[in-house]
Amino acid sequence: MAKFIYRMQSILDIKNKMTEQARMEFAAARMYLTEQEEKLQGLVERKEDYENQGRELLKDSLKVMDIMENKEAIARMEEYIQLQKEQVRRAEAEFESARKKLQIAMQESKTQEKLREKAFDEFVKEENAKEAKEVDELVSYTHGRK
Repeated sequence: MAKFIYRMQSILDIKNKMTEQARMEFAAARMYLTEQEEKLQGLVERKEDYENQGRELLKDSLKVMDIMENKEAIARMEEYIQLQKEQVRRAEAEFESARKKLQIAMQESKTQEKLREKAFDEFVKEENAKEAKEVDELVSYTHGRK
């Protein structure tokens, strides 16, 4: 049986490499998004701590400077939280973009794989037909000699 050579193997290899690269970009975008979400969660928790501290300051003695500093810290945390929410939105957009790239790359790769499978099936059919023809010729020759 002859060796099967897929004439578009280089394209299939490129598509597979593109899919792998898209997977890596997707993973990096996911890690970045997770990191940004964790930062946002940390800021929210820190703000809650400042709020709890503020309540304690108001319960105890009236230390005006401490209360003012606490309110300023809460206000800064709210600003940081808003900035971090914007970072999370950007990271989500990058993540979605990477997901779409991966999806497209996987579809293209699967299409090439299916084309390769069809070409291989056609090759096998041709080889079987050649073999059947050779067997028929051999039988005809053998039968004709008798």
